[in-house]
Amino acid sequence: MSNTRSIFEDVDSAKTAPAPQKGKRKPARRAIAVWVSILFAMVAAMILIGGMTRLTDSGLSITEWKPVTGVLPPIGADAWAEEFKKYQASPEYRLQNTGMTLAEFKSIFWWEWAHRLLGRMVGLVWAAGMLWFWLRKQIPAGWGMRMFSLGLLGGLQGAVGWWMVSSGLVGRMVDVASYRLAIHLGLAFAIFGIMAWFVFELRREPADLLQARRIRDRGLMRLATVLAVALFVQILLGALVAGIDAGRNYPTWPDMAGAFLPPESFENTPLWSNFFENPALVQFNHRMMGYLVFALGLFAWWRSRKSPLADLRRRFDWVAGLLLVQVTLGIFTVLYSAPVDIAIVHQLGAVVVFVAILRARFGAAYPVQQSIARG
Repeated sequence: MSNTRSIFEDVDSAKTAPAPQKGKRKPARRAIAVWVSILFAMVAAMILIGGMTRLTDSGLSITEWKPVTGVLPPIGADAWAEEFKKYQASPEYRLQNTGMTLAEFKSIFWWEWAHRLLGRMVGLVWAAGMLWFWLRKQIPAGWGMRMFSLGLLGGLQGAVGWWMVSSGLVGRMVDVASYRLAIHLGLAFAIFGIMAWFVFELRREPADLLQARRIRDRGLMRLATVLAVALFVQILLGALVAGIDAGRNYPTWPDMAGAFLPPESFENTPLWSNFFENPALVQFNHRMMGYLVFALGLFAWWRSRKSPLADLRRRFDWVAGLLLVQVTLGIFTVLYSAPVDIAIVHQLGAVVVFVAILRARFGAAYPVQQSIARG
């Protein structure tokens, strides 16, 4: 006589059900993605406030580095007078801003203070999130060190920021060293880009990413990598332009004061210093790199037309469109001698284009599953 078994026996049987493991929680990928997205938005805001700090010549208004006590602004007339006195001892005040009133000092002080305060807030949000997810054991496998590295990079950025500011507080300096500004901005964009990539990954399930890798478009992925590197170099060149106010010279386009390359482009000695300190050559390099980035972007867009994946084609559509807007903003920035309002929108454009390129690269590396038939 055979024993009959229910087809639901394996499911219903309490004997085969795995016992819950104490202390084990499901990795919180979506919650961590939200946390990193908040950090991402805060870093983007820091880049823009940093741009305003530079455009308004506010970066040297605070002459000391106080990571903890500096969180509080001066309170009361005596505290403001003491802070203003410290600024009056700086080269920028003595050589450029002699006669500045206390009210005028406050207007530049608040930009730098806000920039530093937001940096501290980024650190706190990172530390709070890291501690929360670590204690709850919800960080996905392999992501612990990646999350911790964000904090290390943030700390490094704070140190580089003070290294940059300190360069403008000695000798006859009335601005920070342009190459230090470029390093500071470059590191900010590197952190920003890493966060963006982390968010892209965390929003997709590991199994989905593993499956998507099998149909990745390696050609478009390489093109997007080259484009991202080229834009990163262009951002560094833009920092050099901002560092010596080179954007306010040669307000003509497509020529530069009637010439393709101004004759004074190599008049400084030593010769290499022209690439960092000569306004003519610094602006020329930024223009030429801008054309190259635009051309690379159009080529990547043209190459993406061959992809059967509509989502991937749309990602490169966005890259091409945003690059066109960014080039247009750059031309207007030059023609109007880099006014604050246009210049800061141009910097915002760099942030948006950088994210769009990374998004397109991620789409090529991990294509979204869909029908391969063209619509």
